[in-house]
Amino acid sequence: MRVVDDHAIRTQGAIRFRSEYHYAVFEYWRSAKVLRFLERNGVLQLGRVLDDGCGGGGMCVSLGEETGLVVGIDLTNRFGAAGVPLAREKQVDTVRFSVADAVALPFADGVFDTVLSHAVIEHVADPRAYLLEVRRVLRTGGQCYLQTQPYLSPSGAHLPRLRIPLPLHLLLGRTVAFRVSRWLAAHAPGMLDVPREGSSFLTTARRGEIKQDDLLNRVTVRSLRQQIAGAGFRVLREDLYPNGLAKRWLPAPLLRSLPSVPFARDVLVTNMEYLLQAE
Repeated sequence: MRVVDDHAIRTQGAIRFRSEYHYAVFEYWRSAKVLRFLERNGVLQLGRVLDDGCGGGGMCVSLGEETGLVVGIDLTNRFGAAGVPLAREKQVDTVRFSVADAVALPFADGVFDTVLSHAVIEHVADPRAYLLEVRRVLRTGGQCYLQTQPYLSPSGAHLPRLRIPLPLHLLLGRTVAFRVSRWLAAHAPGMLDVPREGSSFLTTARRGEIKQDDLLNRVTVRSLRQQIAGAGFRVLREDLYPNGLAKRWLPAPLLRSLPSVPFARDVLVTNMEYLLQAE
């Protein structure tokens, strides 16, 4: 899937929490942005691919349309009712799924050409061990695509938007803001400015379940740079994308310098994309 269809991404995003399959379809469409980033940075051949934390497996199916082997791993079998039927639907037979721990991968050294880590490292309790395993299973010269967000940014906080746009995680702290968001989803859902099936807070509350906080790694620009360097990667590309507020209100010189300004970058950067090379 190389065509970036923003309408399809928005449409599928609004219902992505309806089921694991719906989330996989959303990931399938969203993967076009990942492929565009890789292509723009000279990665034209993916080779043997590991999706290291594939969730439902939607991106695996898309990548499987582009190369000969994609292996998707996750801690639980989320892909059984999602990526597996989606691969059959798309007639993609180059994808393999497996239940595995990303900090103890069941693969030999240097067996993959490309590793994909999309919206994963923030959910890993030991990011250093995670990145060291990525480096181990990559061949020398292989590449890793890594994407995440600073936890102080609205997107990186992993909290639902409010109808009254207050940054609860900045005002109350991330832990308290998570509990407040969970309470609102259960008792005052009208206070949340999210689609009915576009937030795990709402779908979990409707099922009468208690949503667990899975933001285990509070990523900052500085901490992620240190973790990448510590794992032995060479950074081929680092893109830090400012949010709409920063683009509207900051003059161009300040906008360009934002990646070098501590704290401000962690609040105003909405997305971080890296292309890393194993040395």
